[in-house]
Amino acid sequence: MKKVLVFGGFGFLGHYLVDELLKRAYSVTVADINKNESLVDKLTYFKCDITNKENVKKVFKNNQFEIVYNLAGFANLDTAVKYPLETMQLNVLGNIHILEQCVKNKISRFVYASSAYAMSNKGSFYGISKLASEKIVEEYFKKYSLPFTILRYGSVYSERSYDNNYIYNLIKTAVLEGEINHNGDGNELREYIHAADASKLSVDVIESENFKNMHVILTGNERMKRSDLFNMVKEILNDRLKINYTNSGYHNHYNFTPYSFEPSVSKKLSANPHIDMGQGLLECIRSVYKNEK
Repeated sequence: MKKVLVFGGFGFLGHYLVDELLKRAYSVTVADINKNESLVDKLTYFKCDITNKENVKKVFKNNQFEIVYNLAGFANLDTAVKYPLETMQLNVLGNIHILEQCVKNKISRFVYASSAYAMSNKGSFYGISKLASEKIVEEYFKKYSLPFTILRYGSVYSERSYDNNYIYNLIKTAVLEGEINHNGDGNELREYIHAADASKLSVDVIESENFKNMHVILTGNERMKRSDLFNMVKEILNDRLKINYTNSGYHNHYNFTPYSFEPSVSKKLSANPHIDMGQGLLECIRSVYKNEK
C-alpha cells in the first residue's frame, strides 16, 4: 500500500478525497487542525497547524510517505477577502512549510489543491494566494526536483455542510428562509462538479505519470447560469421560493470565466541629469578604501 499524507483531509473536499483513497486501499495519514470522528479510526491522524513549521515537521518524522496532498488553508473566497494577512500565512507560508518537508523527505509526488481563481484577476487575496503558491510549487520542482501536480478546482459542491459549500448553503437558506438573495444578476456561468467526482479525479492523477509536473483543471461537464440553478431549486421546492437579484456587487467573483489576461504595463523613468556610471563606480571605490582599509 502506498502511504499518502493529506493536509486538510478533514475539510470539505479533503473528506471526500480521504474516502476515495481509503476505497482504493491506500494507507492514509491526515494532518488537520480539526478532527473527524467518523474517519479517524480508519487512518493515522495528526493535529497540525500548517503555519507552525514544527507542527508540519512532526507529521513527517519517522514516516515514509510517498505522496503528499495539500488541501489545507482558506477555501472560502469571501473569508479570504476579509483576512488578507491570515490568508497569506495559511495558503502561502503554510504551503512552503509542507514543501520544505517534502523535499527533505524525498516525496515522490506533491499534489497542490489550487483554484481556477489562480488565473483570474478576480478572487482578490484568495486568488493571489493560490497563484503565488502555484509559482512556489513550480520553483521547488525547478530547484529541488520535487515532482508535483497542481489541481485547479472549479465550483465544487455536495450534500455535506461546510462553510465553503456554496450550493448546500444556498439550499439551506432556500429551505429555511424561503428565499434566495443573490448579489449578481444571475447570468454568471459556473461548471459545477460534485465533490465525490472531484475526489475520484484527484486520486486518478497520482495513478498516472501523465499528470506529473502538470496543471490540471477539475470542473463539471455542463455550464449553468446561476439563475438556472436558482430556478431548478425553486421548481424542486414546488415554487415555494422567492429569488431576489440585488445586483449590488459581485466584484470578487468571476462572471463567465475565471481566466483573465491583464498585462502589467510599467513606465520607464530616467534621471536627467544623472550621475555618470564611471563617476558612480569611482565613488564606490573611494568609499571601499575609506571604510574597509
